[in-house]
Amino acid sequence: MKTSRRVPLSCTAAALALAISLALAGCGGGGAPSGEGAEAAKTADGKPAEKKVEAVAVEVAAVARRPISASYTGTANLEAPSEAQVVAKTSGVLLQLLAEEGDKVKAGQVLARIDPDRPRLEMERARATVSKLENNYRRSQELLASKMVSAEASDQIRFDLEAARAAYQIAQLELSYTNIVAPIDGVIASRAVKPGNLIQLNSSLFRIIDDSRLEAVLNVPERDLATMREGLAVRMVADALPGQVFEGVIDRVSPVVDGGSGTFRVVTAFPGGQGLRPGMFGRIEVVYDQRADALTVPRSALVEDAGQASVYAVRENKAVRVPVELGHLSGELAEIRKGLSEGEQVVTAGKVTLRDGAAVEVINAPSAAAATDVGQVAAAATAGN
Repeated sequence: MKTSRRVPLSCTAAALALAISLALAGCGGGGAPSGEGAEAAKTADGKPAEKKVEAVAVEVAAVARRPISASYTGTANLEAPSEAQVVAKTSGVLLQLLAEEGDKVKAGQVLARIDPDRPRLEMERARATVSKLENNYRRSQELLASKMVSAEASDQIRFDLEAARAAYQIAQLELSYTNIVAPIDGVIASRAVKPGNLIQLNSSLFRIIDDSRLEAVLNVPERDLATMREGLAVRMVADALPGQVFEGVIDRVSPVVDGGSGTFRVVTAFPGGQGLRPGMFGRIEVVYDQRADALTVPRSALVEDAGQASVYAVRENKAVRVPVELGHLSGELAEIRKGLSEGEQVVTAGKVTLRDGAAVEVINAPSAAAATDVGQVAAAATAGN
């Protein structure tokens, strides 16, 4: 026979209370936080924990001393300062063409020939007239000596002879015009006639350009008037000849500023050849000052705000906005005259989301060796520009 044992009522109530408490904790009830939740809400000393600030990822570059140059950059088309239009000085049918586009020619070289028959006959007639008047004048002189003709009649024959000689010289000149000759040394840029064409007086036949020296005209703002002077070296790159740099000089500087555009003309000159052609589009840089040991930063580090240039310097893992005084700007470099010290790090990428005092995380962390390499590359780029 089994004997039943009753569980005390107090024990049953305690177990029930424990179960309810556990159920409330599992459902996120209003019980006190425990475990990791309690640690997140409070620090070890019982004070509320501060919210962690997320750092902004940035790239930086070192402030370093590098060579830099001050320059003005502009664009212009190359022109040939010496150019000539070859025109016909007489009329007639073009019989022979002796030069083509692209040919190099010398001054006086025959380029084409016009039918010379009619001018030659005119010259022969003029010569015959001269011979006749020379004989008449000689006889008149003999008769004048014997007083068989008047001095007035002899003088008239002499005047007629002089006029005939002038007409003969004109006829010779007209005959010479049947040979079309080059007036200058250069290259034939265009030809406008073909053999068999009837050539009219003063019609254009050829265009010759002297490409031994080329010029490009820059329209420079008046603020740079004091920096431009004759003899300054210039560099040019042409879109048609990538990878090549051409050296030249400033040949002339206009003393007058155009009131409408606020610019003045600067004429730069380059030696011909080297693949350069008149009409090519060039990007020209005039270097008017150079410094071998300037404090510089990449131009990508600059922040412009209301005309005041500044940079974000990384100090104690925070971005500090520092106003700077700029010097020369050249290529990818900017000279810093005030505001930074050599060796400081400035933000070059990630500036858009930065605020003064924001925490930053440097993701490229340049070493001293890397900074030196960057300086060498930047210096080489500056020299190349």
